[in-house]
Amino acid sequence: MTLDPETLLQAYSQGAFPMTDRDGHTRWYTADPRGILPLEQFHIPKTLCQVVRQGKFEIRVNYDFPATMRACMNVRREGSWISEDLVHVYAQLHELGFAHSVEAWRNGKLAGGLYGVSLGAAFFGESMFHYQRDASKVTLVHLVGRLRERGFELLDTQATTQHLRRFGCVDIPAAEYLARLHRALKRRCEFD
Repeated sequence: MTLDPETLLQAYSQGAFPMTDRDGHTRWYTADPRGILPLEQFHIPKTLCQVVRQGKFEIRVNYDFPATMRACMNVRREGSWISEDLVHVYAQLHELGFAHSVEAWRNGKLAGGLYGVSLGAAFFGESMFHYQRDASKVTLVHLVGRLRERGFELLDTQATTQHLRRFGCVDIPAAEYLARLHRALKRRCEFD
């Protein structure tokens, strides 16, 4: 499998995403059903609204993309689908303006964050992590606000987890996902 920015962007535009398996090989995957977080139906639990209002975290965008991605790789006890090869190619995508991180900082330290890829009016959420309670949730709230402000129309989560369902994440058939994706790719939105 070729791991370079151009191949990654082409794969995303067709609904595929890379994951490094336990054997160390990176492969392409799709999902049916596909998880998405409808931006217009994003739900913020009351307790999280309070945390956001308290301003416990300083939110930074694209401040330390490699550290955010590596933290997503390292916090998973059961192992990660993120490899150093993926960190390298996503860092290249970041330099090209396609991969982004939203980070929560507290007392000068990275407390949580997420990263993903923007293409057209679509954002492909890849992974989240937290070292401090609620830090990744606060970055998700910030991400959704940013995507709404800039006119994005698709937030792809690949899979629907119990955690993401609390925010309004739903499964849709792959065919519907691809139709939404192709519509979103026809528009140009700026993440930065």
